[in-house]
Amino acid sequence: MTEWYPIRVVSRRTGLSTHAIRAWEKRYGAVEPKRTETNRRLYSSEDLERLALLRRATLAGRSIGQIAKLPARRLKELVEEDEAAARAVVRPAGSERFPRSADGSKSLDACFEAAERLDTAAFQAALDQASISLSRPALMEQVIVPLMHRIGDAWRDGTLRVAHEHLASALVRSFVGGLNGAFHVPSSAPEVIVTTPAGQLHEIGALLASVTAIAEGWRATYLGPSLPAEEIAAAARQKGARAVALSIVYPVDDPHMRNEISKLAQLLGPSTPILVGGRGAPSYRGFIEESGARYLPDIQSLRNELEAIRAGEREK
Repeated sequence: MTEWYPIRVVSRRTGLSTHAIRAWEKRYGAVEPKRTETNRRLYSSEDLERLALLRRATLAGRSIGQIAKLPARRLKELVEEDEAAARAVVRPAGSERFPRSADGSKSLDACFEAAERLDTAAFQAALDQASISLSRPALMEQVIVPLMHRIGDAWRDGTLRVAHEHLASALVRSFVGGLNGAFHVPSSAPEVIVTTPAGQLHEIGALLASVTAIAEGWRATYLGPSLPAEEIAAAARQKGARAVALSIVYPVDDPHMRNEISKLAQLLGPSTPILVGGRGAPSYRGFIEESGARYLPDIQSLRNELEAIRAGEREK
């Protein structure tokens, strides 16, 4: 006979929060639990196994929206493929410029799991250990960058709540604050201002842009989230910034966004490029480009733009 499990048991056995289980059920139809007479959810053994597989797949980088309704057999195949590839250290060409080490992977997992538990001490300890065992470039590429992606994906998919994202952002922000000195970026290096436009409260993407710029040899001044155009422009002038990088994550339908980006472009003028990326940026691409700002679909595009700006400076 089929065994049935309440949501708290499923949570403990799969490693998913009850919030994530409900979100995946409601948003993506990942499972369909039955209900008791008092409307409590009950999950079958098949549901439990499926949720466990989905969690493993998302930890490997899969989007829950793309895999939630796959047949169980195909889902299991994907998980096995992803985990075999990870063990073999096989990655898409160009996805990271430094080879992944076991230490980097372990530190990445330790940071994410600490964020899931809201364990500040464990999160800091994992970052500290990574900074000892990895070179600075490898630390960025193997831990910080994928951690930002994973936490952002988990928040969007419902695995993590806003509180988890805020804790991770605060700790990474503090850690990133010391990276300018750690990378020994010369005072002559170009400056980039990094923030999010007014109304954009999620700062994971901006932190990612900041650490990417530092790794590329720029001096990055990270201003935190949700700044109006006038404040961003004032900071750029004060710092003599060669570029401004903006991250847009959520919401993706803010009617004030067009005005904020257009105003910033007018205040800065064409001599200070505005680089706009993030998970929500595609929704605003039309007027990003109309304003003269540069739409960036991914982190590699940010690297390319920063290099092009520096190359232009060297040619002057």
